[in-house]
Amino acid sequence: MKEQYTPPKVWTHDAESGGKWASINRPVSGATHTRTLPVGEHALQLYSMGTPNGQKVTIMLEELLALGKPAEYDAHMIKITEGEQFSSGFVDINPNSKIPALVDHTPEGAETVFESASILVYLAEKYSALLPEKSTQRTQVMNWLFWLHGSAPYLGGGFGHFYAYAPEKFEYAIDRFTMETKRQLDVLDKQLAKHEFIAGDEYTIADIATWPWYGNLILGKLYDAKDFLQVADYSHIQRWAKAMLARPAVQRGCIVNRTWGEAWEQLENRHSAEDIDKVLALKPI
Repeated sequence: MKEQYTPPKVWTHDAESGGKWASINRPVSGATHTRTLPVGEHALQLYSMGTPNGQKVTIMLEELLALGKPAEYDAHMIKITEGEQFSSGFVDINPNSKIPALVDHTPEGAETVFESASILVYLAEKYSALLPEKSTQRTQVMNWLFWLHGSAPYLGGGFGHFYAYAPEKFEYAIDRFTMETKRQLDVLDKQLAKHEFIAGDEYTIADIATWPWYGNLILGKLYDAKDFLQVADYSHIQRWAKAMLARPAVQRGCIVNRTWGEAWEQLENRHSAEDIDKVLALKPI
């Protein structure tokens, strides 16, 4: 073990010690620069990036469109690696400076919604879809939606950070968060052994919220950790994750606000269904 770290009496910010995200992580909030956000022609304006949290909302919007709901939207890329989430325009709609954030330009005025779970619930209630009305079924969806939002930080900010992004590999931290990630996978696998979908036998926002994190992880698309985590052992999550990926709306939502991966996986900004169609058409048959 290297020389043990002794915390100082008073912590000070060392921007050089934060690894991959050091340039955008900081201990204060608020805008760093002035910039007006772009606004498209649709009522729903999404400001996001195609990370797991961003994918939740674009998948939701594509699922609503597939159901015939009037949920057309513009999706504008917010390049978080370049600090665009700290612009004055973005901070105005999300003081926490995290993607995604949504503005719904209603006849009554602009409604701002931030935090991905809040956006999912807002859209589900607005369009009466993907969230059961019956109290018992609705409660189960909420249970698993909040399970995801309590669990995913251990996967992303814990396991993902120390396994994939930290400037050094720390055995204690990797072991700690690997254990928790595998425990979470076991919880999810046992739930999906009993039900087709996460909150029961109906497809809901609980599935939409969970798949970008745990579906991508189990399919080997997150942190390059499929062997390390032995993801093949979780057969019920594997079944669910593959079924989710087969959904056209999931395939469509996954590529929005992305500028990495294969050519057919990248759509920086989305303003119409045709924008997605053109990109997906590049995929080899």
